[in-house]
Amino acid sequence: MTSRRSFIQQTAMAAAGTLILPHLSCMALPSTKKVGLQLYTLRDELPKDPRKVIAQVAAAGYKEVELFGYADNKFWGLSPQELQQVLKSNELHAISGHYDFTEFLGPDGKMDKLNSYIEAATILKHQYLVVPYLADNLRQTADDYRKLADKFNQAAAICKKAGLQFGYHNHAFEFQDLNGVIGYETLLKETDPDLVKFEMDLYWVVKAGKDPVEMFKEYPGKFSMWHVKDMDKTDSTKNTEIGNGSIDYKKIFASAKLAGLEHCIVEQENFAIDPFVSIKESATYTTKVLIPELG
Repeated sequence: MTSRRSFIQQTAMAAAGTLILPHLSCMALPSTKKVGLQLYTLRDELPKDPRKVIAQVAAAGYKEVELFGYADNKFWGLSPQELQQVLKSNELHAISGHYDFTEFLGPDGKMDKLNSYIEAATILKHQYLVVPYLADNLRQTADDYRKLADKFNQAAAICKKAGLQFGYHNHAFEFQDLNGVIGYETLLKETDPDLVKFEMDLYWVVKAGKDPVEMFKEYPGKFSMWHVKDMDKTDSTKNTEIGNGSIDYKKIFASAKLAGLEHCIVEQENFAIDPFVSIKESATYTTKVLIPELG
């Protein structure tokens, strides 16, 4: 399967110029009782027949999705307008999207793509635009993370003017010790809490040796989205269906209010069973077992 890093590096950039769009009205917050799916989970299937795959996602029990893969003004060959019609016909809402901010976050601060992202987000009725990954060259030192925090604030201010919320999705590298500084803590502390929200990938937090609930206590209200991804009990580098792994999700969901949770989004990056069977199992467990634990 294609890795997230290689996918982002291969994604084409749409030239658009600086932001000139009018303000978009903020959307009402969806209920956390709706389970979402990050469509990156089905990255190998989507290009083959996106309409069929999206229908299967809805049939598996999902009400929300998070997008990825925006290239040349399209998602898997569909324009934002076409994709929105497909989502609407399946009663799905794309509450968020992962978009490649590498050029904006780099030293030149190029804004060429941002207008295109906002346009797509407008059509698709996103609530969030999310940075999914940081290129290696952007995160080598503690000072790099301070610069990133400034860039996040800048991008988030632009998103806010368009009625959108800016977010950041973590992996495990943000928790590396950089001469006494933890990059993720820098991002949490030095970004504007009204502008920048965090999409906590719970698997990667646990993989980094951290306790998500303790982070909720230290930074309450910061984590408005979660990637709910379970860890295989015998091989921590592998994922498994929610509820089958080693992560104590009941404990985590009991602290949802403290975290500031708005959207719980299932993601799985590798499979031991059929992906469509897998996503259905995860949706069922999340809906019937975890969502009632919300606290």
